[in-house]
Amino acid sequence: MAQLDAQNDPATAPIEQPLLIRAGFSLTFDVKYPTPMLFVVQPQHRLGATGTRQRLLGERPIGAAQDIHTYTDTHGNLIWRTLAQPGEFVIGHDLIAEVTRRPDPVLPALRKHLVEELPDETITYLLPSRYVDSDLISGEAWERFGHIQGGWAQVQAISDFLQDECVYGYGSNSTTTAKQAFDSKRAVCRDFAHMGVAFCRALNIPARYVCGYLPDIDFDSGGVPMDFHAWFEAFLDGEWRTFDARHNQPRIGRVLIAQGRDASDVAFTTTFGNARLTRMLVWADEARPGETLDDEPAPRAG
Repeated sequence: MAQLDAQNDPATAPIEQPLLIRAGFSLTFDVKYPTPMLFVVQPQHRLGATGTRQRLLGERPIGAAQDIHTYTDTHGNLIWRTLAQPGEFVIGHDLIAEVTRRPDPVLPALRKHLVEELPDETITYLLPSRYVDSDLISGEAWERFGHIQGGWAQVQAISDFLQDECVYGYGSNSTTTAKQAFDSKRAVCRDFAHMGVAFCRALNIPARYVCGYLPDIDFDSGGVPMDFHAWFEAFLDGEWRTFDARHNQPRIGRVLIAQGRDASDVAFTTTFGNARLTRMLVWADEARPGETLDDEPAPRAG
């Protein structure tokens, strides 16, 4: 078997203008009886379209994450699996990742593939899924965006439209679909991602839901507490490309955790029983000079 060279191995490939991100989370649950649980929360080394997207330099399990059982799902995500015991159940993860300091790339010349030339593995991302009811907005998608030439131009027009049309704010829940969020015109990042994916799929552009960490580097969060973030990727000109209808501007420091058809594939926790989340902390920021995992995360983590 051929070995990966340093340029193609995500654990060793060079990163242009490297940036260190300290990120992680801690979740506390009140568990009444032994409860099976799944978590999609651990980033991995990843290669992007123009080199290494991210490399993990160090990781530290928190609480029940010690020696947890893991497996890889059909989308390539690392899944944690455990049986939570009665009482206070604490689980978390702390990491330092190296990513590029460059903002999300903007590539307006990228083309859109014909469906018949798409790679087989992208076809599933053209189909409706649990929270992406793209079949219900197909007519509106073609009416609004069908005339736009170019793949990037179409997807960027979708992001521009959603940013203008929908107000950021809570109003949805864990069962809200893309069509429902769009009809309400009120959305959080999960909804913006679902809507972006839905409009892309309706236009025959493969699109997938992505979750991860997004630090507020060169960005004013307006006091919104740190949380996991969701955005989407569209398959254009042979690669998966980043779009974020929630912010609709290039951002710095994304650390990708997982991707899938929609949030049902990458929910940060899935509980098969009664486990009530009582406390949640998420942190993501540029690492301080000389910072290690022995140091406490930045005070703004809460």
